[in-house]
Amino acid sequence: MNALHLRRLAVAVSAAAVLPLALTSCSSTDTKDSASGAGADKASSASAPASAATPADEPFGPACSSVPKNGAGSFDGMAQDPVATAASNNPDLATLVTAVKAAGLVDTLNSAENITVFAPTNEAFAKVPKADLEKLLANKEELTKVLTYHVVGQKIAPKQLSNGSFDTLEKSKLTTSGSDMTYTVNDSAKVVCGNVRTANATVYIVDSVLMPPQ
Repeated sequence: MNALHLRRLAVAVSAAAVLPLALTSCSSTDTKDSASGAGADKASSASAPASAATPADEPFGPACSSVPKNGAGSFDGMAQDPVATAASNNPDLATLVTAVKAAGLVDTLNSAENITVFAPTNEAFAKVPKADLEKLLANKEELTKVLTYHVVGQKIAPKQLSNGSFDTLEKSKLTTSGSDMTYTVNDSAKVVCGNVRTANATVYIVDSVLMPPQ
């Protein structure tokens, strides 16, 4: 009986010694697998691309690259000022600003709310024969008619330009067409930098002066 008892005791001791080793091995494997899974999840999260800003929320067009990165004439700077003031800080709109001042429309444009302005560049005005442009600038009534034809009494989002028809402050309509951030006004003037925000307006800079219907 003593020998049998000793053998049973030896087996029990042996089992007790082996069990912790087995448990340690399993724990180590589980921890490693868990860590591996967590690492994979982290890597997957890190590799996921950040959501990009919707193009429709940002200015677009080839001429946008010439806008200053900083200062009052930058996109951020113009967003702080009403539209006539913002335009005066953009060198590419110098002729337009001269025309707006000659027509006495600075306060009218700056005090308006939620408007859209189709703003011709200096090059757009340069397409108009010099004599005709000088005559226009000297005729306040006619100049006011032309300039207010460039203004719509609502904010227009880029997607609305795809096939649009809008009432202008001049009381005539202008039309827009296009897609994929490439738009044309009245089938002639191209939007070269669009969706520019000012404090009270959305601005679409165009490469030709728009003439109201006669």
